[in-house]
Amino acid sequence: MSVLEIKNMTAFYDDFQALFGIDLSIEKGETVAAIGANGAGKSTFLRSITGLVQNNADKFIYKGIDLIGKAAFDIVDLGIAMVPEGRKLFPSLSVEENLLIGAFGQRPGNWTLDRVYQMFPKLKQRKDIAGTALSGGEQQMVAIGRALMSNPDMLLCDELSLGLAPIIIKDIYGALPGIKAEGVSLLIVEQDINQALEIADRVYCFQEGKISLTGKPEDLTKEQIAAAYFGR
Repeated sequence: MSVLEIKNMTAFYDDFQALFGIDLSIEKGETVAAIGANGAGKSTFLRSITGLVQNNADKFIYKGIDLIGKAAFDIVDLGIAMVPEGRKLFPSLSVEENLLIGAFGQRPGNWTLDRVYQMFPKLKQRKDIAGTALSGGEQQMVAIGRALMSNPDMLLCDELSLGLAPIIIKDIYGALPGIKAEGVSLLIVEQDINQALEIADRVYCFQEGKISLTGKPEDLTKEQIAAAYFGR
């Protein structure tokens, strides 16, 4: 049974249509990757799921609840959290204060400050300094931790590897299996095709606001992915 099921989703920025008839489903505890070139509609899709972008769909069901028309704060309360592109930390807040913002809704669950610090020990050492004073990789850890503090059942991750060194990307992605082991479903937007294929149970390729290819990584050839990604 799908924890998230979307049929024929469209999305708009004022009069500009950014998504065209998106169909996507995610099972409980599954990791799904959305790949595609810059501007293909991946981030818009995540923002549509979280209620940040005007959208409509024939079906937009999360755990049996219709999300069409729901506000962003209602969607967080229902258990969907996002790690945004660029981290979007609050510059006036410390690391720990940024993390605590994620728990504002007081949704019950296993994720606490101690759990986040266990996953990312560097953050405990820097908990009292400004979040934006950290390195890019450490800021990404804060952004992930902040989302987990809302105790989500589904975590949306937008461009986790963007601008980070390979060794830091390895650390960030190394944390995802532990999150998944808690029963959290993952939807990961990623431009790095190899990274996405390595982590995902299933992949959706976006091109010009549409799904151009979907399947399990082991069933897709490099030629199919290249054609879907670049439109060849």
